[in-house]
Amino acid sequence: MEPIFLKDIEKIVNSELTSKIKKTSILFDELLIETDENELLNVIQFLKSNNKLKFRQLIDIAGVDYPEDEKRFKLIYLLLSHENNLRLKVQINFEVAKKIPTLTKIFPSANWMEREVFDMYGIVFIDHPDLRRILTDYNFEGFPLRKDFPLTGFNEVRYSEKEKKVIYEPVKLEQNYRNFDFESPWEGTKYIKEIKENNNDKEK
Repeated sequence: MEPIFLKDIEKIVNSELTSKIKKTSILFDELLIETDENELLNVIQFLKSNNKLKFRQLIDIAGVDYPEDEKRFKLIYLLLSHENNLRLKVQINFEVAKKIPTLTKIFPSANWMEREVFDMYGIVFIDHPDLRRILTDYNFEGFPLRKDFPLTGFNEVRYSEKEKKVIYEPVKLEQNYRNFDFESPWEGTKYIKEIKENNNDKEK
């Protein structure tokens, strides 16, 4: 079997998927294919089933949030061809309200990956067989990887032995804030200085 290179794959993709992709580029020895959510399934299916390309493994689905943009979300699908020892990325950009077609019928492994994206970003996948949270708690509110999610929450989760279930309650600090002495360790902290001064006075 003759080796196939990224430039060859880019030519095949651009000739066969002309109307289904926006653009392609090669960066850091990986091919990036940009398309939209309506053509996503066609592009992924072609990459997997084409006898020359053979991108038969879905490595991961990565999400990105750009809250200032009209098309706020970006999804990047990472594919691997074992036969050709090559990787590529398929990228889509879309608005918050858009629902994305699931890849579970093409790549069954997308099941958990899409659940993670749903849990972290709130992105909904059409026809997913079991779209529910997978990383956070059952009653968790919000989506942690969105840029507008607060860095520190106001609630904490714990198991209540009394109620025999997981409960939410306001965050409580278990101890008071400490006041730190930032004096040079060679000079000693303030209270050590006071002790030394008292001892010197007594000696006099």
